[in-house]
Amino acid sequence: MKLIKAITVIAVITICFAVAFAAGDAAAGRKLFNDPAFAGSPNSKSCNTCHPDGRRLEMAGTKDWSKNRGAKSLEEMVNVCITSPLQGQALAPDSQEMQDIVAYIKSLGK
Repeated sequence: MKLIKAITVIAVITICFAVAFAAGDAAAGRKLFNDPAFAGSPNSKSCNTCHPDGRRLEMAGTKDWSKNRGAKSLEEMVNVCITSPLQGQALAPDSQEMQDIVAYIKSLGK
């Protein structure tokens, strides 16, 4: 009985940590949003260059992406901006940087 309780406690703690680390951090995403070196960009532009203070991104977290430059998700649209205006390297959709920038963009709609 004690062994089952101990395993259950360990499992719950592990799941809590996994969820906490899997979620994006909007504060970290805001720093990336304003960083001209984000995603290996070789120029002096940042996301904030085209979207000062997040303007025009207020609905990005709920938008239907099928009609926007062929992107199927917010993550794909972020990579369109990274590879085009910023001339950087696309991020993996499940990377921490992608999760952070998406968390920040979604926070703009609140």
